[in-house]
Amino acid sequence: MSGHKMLFSGLKLWTAGRSRWISRLHDDCSTKVCIVGSGPAGFYTAQHLIKARQDVEVDIYERLPVPFGLVRFGVAPDHPEVKNVINTFTQTARQSRCHFYGNVSVGTDVSVEELRHAYHAVVLSYGAEGNRSTGVPGEDLAGVHAAKDFVGWYNGLPSCRELRPDLSCETAVILGQGNVALDVARVLLAPLDILKKTDITQPALEALAESQVRRVLIVGRRGPMQVACTIKELREMVNLPNTRPELMAADFQGVAEALKDLPRPRRRLTELMSKTALEIPGEKEQQRRSGASHTWGFRFFRSPVEILADPECSRTAGIRLAVNRLEGSGDGARAVLTGEVEDVTCGLVISSIGYKSLPIHPSVPFDPRKAVVPNNMGRVQQAAGLYCSGWLKTGPTGVIATTMNSSFDTARSLVEDMESGTLDVSAAKRGSQSVSALLEKRGVKPVTFSDWEKIDGVETRRGEAVGKPREKLLTVEEMLQVARS
Repeated sequence: MSGHKMLFSGLKLWTAGRSRWISRLHDDCSTKVCIVGSGPAGFYTAQHLIKARQDVEVDIYERLPVPFGLVRFGVAPDHPEVKNVINTFTQTARQSRCHFYGNVSVGTDVSVEELRHAYHAVVLSYGAEGNRSTGVPGEDLAGVHAAKDFVGWYNGLPSCRELRPDLSCETAVILGQGNVALDVARVLLAPLDILKKTDITQPALEALAESQVRRVLIVGRRGPMQVACTIKELREMVNLPNTRPELMAADFQGVAEALKDLPRPRRRLTELMSKTALEIPGEKEQQRRSGASHTWGFRFFRSPVEILADPECSRTAGIRLAVNRLEGSGDGARAVLTGEVEDVTCGLVISSIGYKSLPIHPSVPFDPRKAVVPNNMGRVQQAAGLYCSGWLKTGPTGVIATTMNSSFDTARSLVEDMESGTLDVSAAKRGSQSVSALLEKRGVKPVTFSDWEKIDGVETRRGEAVGKPREKLLTVEEMLQVARS
């Protein structure tokens, strides 16, 4: 070998060795942060940490093989614009200092304590996977579903694939008047031509094509000035093709006088509701409504007392509602029972009274009454190096932008603790190297972000073939098969 070739070869070896050494040095010196959960809270926390500090490396662990949490499995299929945040999350996931590990169940495949040992900081962002119970007799009957499960069914959440709701009844009752309740009502009543162009799952589309549901009642314990939905969702219901609203004029007594004192968003929402309930529509709108074969309506001042069974006691035949009156006014108004009840015939009851977080491990503080991890600006109480963001931190409240701001706050708390020395980052931590070794021993093979992009590609191509944005894979097995192909 000539002299300069040997020199060049030696230089290449030295350069390669040096870059590996620098890479190891960087790995050893960087602050390792682990995030549990890849929904909006997880990704927004990661985004802020990576931007705020050049020495932070973030690993995101997710139970499912696919990322994005409620953006994928919670946002209504006819709201594609809301899902555009996925583009931002994808940019974060592709950063060299961010890594995604799907198909890893924290608490089963690896413990919180093992993560705390491997990382300088652990951020819990696993959301609210539980359902709030109505606590009324009959809620276990066939035909009663939690909204979270119903939404998961039409959005392709693997654990909800077997739900198969019976849509053979004429009337469905939804308990709760928030945005999720209106999403469910809209999906139940929307013309198929609208739904066919969305990423709703094929089994849900087929079930809705056969649906006999013609009337949806959206029930709330308080009045029109306390509804939890936003004006966008209400406007979509008012304008939904082939439907007409049925609201009770008596529910709006005294509302006009109170409007001037309401904050602007609440005033606009209440005005639209009042107008829909009380005003005679124009000729064009009257024609539209008279030709509609489906109806929907709010039922205010009502609380569920009992789900009524059919004569065989096997499935839902109706619901008994207590009639309420309000004490106080505004958001602080309290529903008080009047002693009256009324029965509504229905074959489907969907409870949309809220999601709730579940404890991950006894070592992590948890407030069972509020269903949150007790925290101060995202710092978990009495647990140095442990943080939380998203609904686990705040409870299930607000929209994606609310979660974004709350997650940025948690990330800021973590950065402040690094800079003040409250969070000890002096000792080197091995992060994912340490966790990967544990997972390998346990036979767990994580899904990387490039593996997810294979799944994404297959879903998008399947969707294009049928005129949809995507056709989702519906089982973990299918997802893993594509990821590993």
